[in-house]
Amino acid sequence: MQSAIAALADNGIKRERMEYKWVQAEFAGKLIKSRKVYPAKLKSYLPEMQMVRDNADYSGENISRKKAAEQLRMAGEMLSMIEKELLR
Repeated sequence: MQSAIAALADNGIKRERMEYKWVQAEFAGKLIKSRKVYPAKLKSYLPEMQMVRDNADYSGENISRKKAAEQLRMAGEMLSMIEKELLR
């Protein structure tokens, strides 16, 4: 989420309070759909990662190693793309 906030700020999109749903909507709507700064496949990454995190934090259920590895892969891919764009 912090990388998405950095990407939004780098594109002049800021807000005093950064609620998760707002960050998700702005990142997907403005940086993926409208401005096409990032590929469309990233649209599902933030909500999916948040859902897995919420389930792990609040349901009392553990996540599998496979799911954890997938989350790390997605986070790394997203972070890499955002970092590349920020360093342009």
